[in-house]
Amino acid sequence: MYHYNPSTALEELTEDATLPNPVHVRDMMLRHRLTADQSLELNRIFLEYQKFFGEAQKLGKEILRRLA
Repeated sequence: MYHYNPSTALEELTEDATLPNPVHVRDMMLRHRLTADQSLELNRIFLEYQKFFGEAQKLGKEILRRLA
């Protein structure tokens, strides 16, 4: 259990994130039948998700490296 072990948490973060990987989210969006308006809106949201997903991973890894 990673709750009290930064090294284990770092390993688990590298292997598997809690949030779905943006690639998988993009696949889900492509497979779903959306109207043009829905597609544009979801794409805007997705771009933010993709940006912050990567930033959160970087920050989380840096915190865990310093604690490990």
